[in-house]
Amino acid sequence: MQFFGSSEISPSIPVPTASGNNGHMIYIFNRNGVCLLYREWNRPLRTLDSNQDHKLMFGLLFSLKSLTAKMDPSSAEKGNLGVPQLPGQGCSFHSFRTNTYKLSFMESPSGIKIILVTHPKSSDLRESLKYIYNLYVEYVVKNPLYTPGTPIKSDLFNTTLDQYVRGLG
Repeated sequence: MQFFGSSEISPSIPVPTASGNNGHMIYIFNRNGVCLLYREWNRPLRTLDSNQDHKLMFGLLFSLKSLTAKMDPSSAEKGNLGVPQLPGQGCSFHSFRTNTYKLSFMESPSGIKIILVTHPKSSDLRESLKYIYNLYVEYVVKNPLYTPGTPIKSDLFNTTLDQYVRGLG
């Protein structure tokens, strides 16, 4: 069962647009801001300890979601800037690009947030994020040995994720 896409799981891998190792980092947060998974493949400069890095990334997402909801031209009720939004509420952003990286973001209906940092010339990665979420559901959520809210330690999930992200274009 897929949460995004067709009804059959055997996840069909979205075709990468180019070959190469364009994936730099991935974060998976739960709805409470706990970092369940952090992986890096191509990050030469490390300036922060990982705990501080996770807090900054979650804060960035919180701020961007709040800003996009406040600026939503289609909503008459703007709410207060900085007030937490429920998953799916307000205007949503999918990605932003700088001259050194592209950050792609997806939030599931259950509040799981997946952030993928890639090469700035990467194309739209929404289908790739959905695929990663489906991997998460299959290999982590459905695992009877996994305790929700704890860091992900599934070797099968991590191996599959590594192989997929290294092929992203």
